[in-house]
Amino acid sequence: MARPLRIGLPSGSLQEATLDLFRRAGYAIARASRTYRPAIDDPNFEVRLLRAQEIAAYVQDGFLDLGLTGSDWIQETRAKVQVVSTLRFSKATAQPARWVIAVPNRSPIRRPSQLRGKRIATEAVGLVRQYLAKHKIKAKVEFSWGATEVKVPELADAVVDITETGSSLAANGLRILDTILESYPQLIASRKSWSVPADRTRIQNLSMLLEGALRARDLVGLKMNVPRRCLRSVNSALSSLRDPTISSLARDGWVAVETVMEEKIVRSIIPRLKQLGAEGIIEYPLNKVVS
Repeated sequence: MARPLRIGLPSGSLQEATLDLFRRAGYAIARASRTYRPAIDDPNFEVRLLRAQEIAAYVQDGFLDLGLTGSDWIQETRAKVQVVSTLRFSKATAQPARWVIAVPNRSPIRRPSQLRGKRIATEAVGLVRQYLAKHKIKAKVEFSWGATEVKVPELADAVVDITETGSSLAANGLRILDTILESYPQLIASRKSWSVPADRTRIQNLSMLLEGALRARDLVGLKMNVPRRCLRSVNSALSSLRDPTISSLARDGWVAVETVMEEKIVRSIIPRLKQLGAEGIIEYPLNKVVS
């Protein structure tokens, strides 16, 4: 049997969302609180929980065969890795994480160009320097070990921090000047592992299942029995991912209809289907939708 591939998953704020995604993709990972080597129920993989900031470098250097980390940290570390897929999920929403420039509400700074000669605190020093160079702004960028939003105004004139909703920044009396970068998690592989056909196949299979789990996130399955005479009107009412599956029933003049659709529209369409003659309507959750 081939050796297991070592995969790095992010600890911290994204950990629970990541483990839940893997669960829906079919992989059970133990939620051990005091180990960075949780068990996974697949002999093809070994899991390491690491800070998202470290994963890209470890993949580049071959300590990890693959990893899941934000595209921001790949860009920050300039890691030379193979990007396998972009997985559009986050710790709280389906929105990207944003690196933003923020200043105190009372600050006279109203636009990024006014940061010339100012002091900026951030954990993503490389990203900020790239942004400033692009906009031809000369400012002092200092590394922040955490709690970046509290550094202003005493220790810095502005901060660059990561946010999904902006609520934490607002709660700390900050307003956003600009967005430097939007970031989603990406599945990445070391170039060495990607070059081995058997390893690449395992990585691609994992990617397919993770993408399928994400695709199913906002979808549900719907099945029902429909009189054949009502089939055309029922079919036209369905806003499905693809054409519904239709099969004959033992009961004369009836067919079974099954489809996939967005969960948010089911509550409005079920009453309509009932009015059109559908019976035995069943809604069920989906774990994966693989195209």
